[in-house]
Amino acid sequence: MSTTDEVYGYLPEERPETGKLILYAIQQVIVMFPATITVALITGFQVSTTIFASGLATLCFILITGKKIPLYYGSSFAYLSAVASMAVAEGTPEQLAAWEATGILPTELISKAQFGIIMSGFVSIAAGLIVRKFGKDAVEKILPPSITGPISMIIGLTLAGNALGDAIGSGEGVAASAWLVVSLVTMLSTIAFSKYLKGFLGQIPLLLGAATGCAVAALFYLVGGPDLNLFRTISDESLNALWSAGPFAIPAFSLPTFSMTALVAIMPIAIATIPESTAHMYQLDIYVNDVAKKKGKKMGYSLIDMLDRNLIGDGLCDMVSGLVGGPAGTNYGENISTMAITRVFSVPVLMVAAIFAMVVSCFTPLIKVIYGIPLAVIGGLEVYLFGAIAAQGIAIMIDKKVDMFSSKNIAVIAAIMIIGLGGQYQFGGNIPFFGMSIPCVAGASIFGILLNAALSIGEGKE
Repeated sequence: MSTTDEVYGYLPEERPETGKLILYAIQQVIVMFPATITVALITGFQVSTTIFASGLATLCFILITGKKIPLYYGSSFAYLSAVASMAVAEGTPEQLAAWEATGILPTELISKAQFGIIMSGFVSIAAGLIVRKFGKDAVEKILPPSITGPISMIIGLTLAGNALGDAIGSGEGVAASAWLVVSLVTMLSTIAFSKYLKGFLGQIPLLLGAATGCAVAALFYLVGGPDLNLFRTISDESLNALWSAGPFAIPAFSLPTFSMTALVAIMPIAIATIPESTAHMYQLDIYVNDVAKKKGKKMGYSLIDMLDRNLIGDGLCDMVSGLVGGPAGTNYGENISTMAITRVFSVPVLMVAAIFAMVVSCFTPLIKVIYGIPLAVIGGLEVYLFGAIAAQGIAIMIDKKVDMFSSKNIAVIAAIMIIGLGGQYQFGGNIPFFGMSIPCVAGASIFGILLNAALSIGEGKE
């Protein structure tokens, strides 16, 4: 490759030389790692299985899209409250106690969540087929930003209690103070890193924030001994590996189990990831075309014209991840930002990154280190991350210029917000409805869609 080509980066179909390809792939793994791992730690999914599922799903996505769309598939935060609500509704007291004690969701509950995750894939696939049939603007007729915006907001806000609970803890005395200090340091350092760091370091504020929080927790342990030890331990039995030998173990896989509660709780959440995935395609199209222009080359295809294949790929990857026991996911903005900064949009790089992730998932010492992260550190990250999810909902409505003086929009937004938040804080996340228990986020989503459709009847075109 010429010097000019190296300066301006790599297009999706281009492959860097082997040494650079490996370094670029490792960078992509590092970028996706913090968020993907945090989802597993919060939901109680097996960390090793989650990492493996992200790599496997990414490989499948690349193949499904004909090796033309450079995106990495990672765990989505959008499903956190839905999985938690499902677990509380379906779990026995013994299972919930085991979840709280070990931080690992019992396999029986993971299997039920898998069913909801697999079924959520049909939502994205349906959206992709609609785009293929009627064009990319058709999705917004069913899911306008007046729906997707407030849904994103309640997804973040319904998790506020979980975030503060993990950040503050339930201890007393000096240990409680140490817990709070660690969570505050984690949160504030992560925010500072995301705002002030530039370049590669600016793309891994979660990793750096978690490292800072762990460093402070280690300092407390060195000074105060076992009484101030905030780190957690996990036994080999709790890793629940299918096979292990030495430092390596095959991640624990499980099969889905039918659950109507999981279906109702998890499946509707997929509608919140569709606008995000669509926006990522528009971003990629701009970035890749800019690199092609500066290299004096012409793309043989348009990325934005592949939006339907992207959405279908998202849905199929949810099914792949759910089938092996991983959480639901989406394509990652962190990885897109990394590609935009480095101008490396090479699909082969992402394929190697996916393989690296699958290999890492089998390395037991690393998995134990991840499980050992203090809950105070996770809580500090949660305060920032869950608030950011809610803020993203506001950003969607601002970006799409939602008319806040429209009586229809106000009605839809109000209904979604109150049903979602009221259901969380009055009924603990599951709303009683004619003898059924409906997870608040799912109930708010479905009601918002139906209300918007009803209020749109007879509405003239502007």
